[in-house]
Amino acid sequence: MGRVTAAPSPPHRDPRLLGLVALGGAVGSGLRYAVAAALPGEAGTWPWATFAVNVVGAFLLGWLLEAIAMRGPETFGLRRLRLFAGTGVLGGFTTYSSLALEAERLAAHGSWPTALAYGAATLGVGTVAAMLGVAAGRSTPPSTLGRLLRGGTR
Repeated sequence: MGRVTAAPSPPHRDPRLLGLVALGGAVGSGLRYAVAAALPGEAGTWPWATFAVNVVGAFLLGWLLEAIAMRGPETFGLRRLRLFAGTGVLGGFTTYSSLALEAERLAAHGSWPTALAYGAATLGVGTVAAMLGVAAGRSTPPSTLGRLLRGGTR
């Protein structure tokens, strides 16, 4: 009788991969905090920091996922990169929950048109940014991701 081997556990049950996501999330949240500190806003005004991180994050996520997809089947190294940088860093960097909170605050200050414009602009510009990121990812040479996986700039 042949030896029975267990199927590999799914990524969401692998503590090493969960750790990569958590570490990436901490990095991304720290970067978002730095942007918020650099672009402080006043109550009732357009929240530029959140708008910027969501649009930049949408572009970067589109680029990353398309560049990974263009390399072919996902290897363990590409999975680690996707989970750390995509789910972790960019998941922590972007903040659609803050978008909802800030839109509510704009509305509470009597600026319903600005709240609606802010929500619509974030979603519209973010979608365009993601599409541009996908286009950039398509034209990214595979060697670029290889350098990222090796941690070098050669």
